[in-house]
Amino acid sequence: MKPADRPGLILRYTPGERTNHWIVAISFILLALSGLALFHPSMFWLSNVLGGGTWTRILHPFLGVLMFVSFLLLALRFWRHNLLDASDGVWLRRIGDVLTNNEEALPEVGRYNAGQKLLFFVMVLCMLLLLLSGIVIWRVYFTAYFPITVVRLSSVVHAICAFVLICGIIVHIYAALWIKGSVAAMTRGTVTYGWAWKHHRAWFREIFRQGNK
Repeated sequence: MKPADRPGLILRYTPGERTNHWIVAISFILLALSGLALFHPSMFWLSNVLGGGTWTRILHPFLGVLMFVSFLLLALRFWRHNLLDASDGVWLRRIGDVLTNNEEALPEVGRYNAGQKLLFFVMVLCMLLLLLSGIVIWRVYFTAYFPITVVRLSSVVHAICAFVLICGIIVHIYAALWIKGSVAAMTRGTVTYGWAWKHHRAWFREIFRQGNK
């Protein structure tokens, strides 16, 4: 969709991208809840989200693979938009202006700001480590092939990465609610000219350069 196809709106995410995002989001919620249930007895009641303890042990790893594959598709799609550049360093040094919404004091932002880019790379690292450690501790299929020390270490790595990812997603959700219009971008797929100009001005200019070719 070019900017002029729908007056006043710009396409930010295609239907395929939005569907993929929500697959990752839903699988993450199910994994976080079931993972907490497996992590400590006091939270075992959360296993009901997947139908109880037995089903949680069965489904949790498969959901993890689903989330990784879905996230990989998103990561490959948006990788180039998340590469850090010099303006991102300026954005991070002016984090006070970010927190006070003084966006006129910030450098022009492309499709994603520096905070979103850093979260992207944290998610890439955590997802990769969760997959690798998850394979090692997947008792039904793989655990028997690894020494017990490796299994124990993988359990610790898995727990740490899950905690970091949960914290990162909480920040992601908060930021989406904080910046009005962000949630709509991932539900309807479009943003207004005003939203794009205010929050992602360099991306706004790029879209119109492409649209006018």
